[in-house]
Amino acid sequence: MTEKTLDCCDPIDSRQFIIAIKKLADDIGYGSDRSTFLGSGIEYVQSRAYQIGDPIKSIDWKVTGRTGKFHVKEYEAPKQMPIYLLIDTSASMTISSVKISKYHSAVRIAGGIAFAALDRISPVGVVGTGGRELFVKPTLSKDRILQWLLKLRSYRLNEPTLIGTRLSELMPILNSRSMIVLISDLHDCSAMPALKLASQKHDCVVLKLTDPVETEIHGAGFVKVREAETGSTGIVNKRSKITDPALITEELKRSGIDCLQLLTNKPIAHKLRQFFKSRALLSRGTR
Repeated sequence: MTEKTLDCCDPIDSRQFIIAIKKLADDIGYGSDRSTFLGSGIEYVQSRAYQIGDPIKSIDWKVTGRTGKFHVKEYEAPKQMPIYLLIDTSASMTISSVKISKYHSAVRIAGGIAFAALDRISPVGVVGTGGRELFVKPTLSKDRILQWLLKLRSYRLNEPTLIGTRLSELMPILNSRSMIVLISDLHDCSAMPALKLASQKHDCVVLKLTDPVETEIHGAGFVKVREAETGSTGIVNKRSKITDPALITEELKRSGIDCLQLLTNKPIAHKLRQFFKSRALLSRGTR
């Protein structure tokens, strides 16, 4: 069994790796709405008359000015929607035509989202969708997050894709509405049906990673492909649901699932920030 680390495709030590993760978290979180970016926040309920001991910063100056008497704002308790990061650790994620592989990008993105979520008091859980056993219950511990991040820096070149299976295993243990973020190249035919089923009860997001070489097979005609996990070969239509990002996004959108396409040879921080910011604006507009 062949095992490698992310250093093989991007020479970076563990300290620099964590610094890069935290920087991405800052980039993702900057300017994003606290209550809708990742499911947690404080909602305004009402204003009431000021009482001795109330903090000055909670004074509702509009109501105070209108009534001539001091009032303070009251908020409901912070909401804590669990975030489950489903990280594709399969073999197809590790094959790359550029310096940064899909796997490497997935780990960095997962780390960035995790730290951004912790800043908003949202517990983060982790599920691996490859062959290895990886399940971390939702936690608010940064140390726990760092542990699985560093563990994920090692990867194997023979892991199968089990997105559909992992999602099916996860659904029965979710006792409340959760946010599910799948970070994958979606090279699993069972992924789409499982995602559609999960989206009926939970907020689902797909971050689809694409190697630049994969974009070259879009268009008309057919192409011979080799499946990274099993080594099997076959012929696929270049404009199929398997290869065409637009068709994938369209199918996910019909099920109420937001999808963001990310190329591994392009900057990702700005796209991620704008993606989550747009989700926040849309959510706020439908309240």
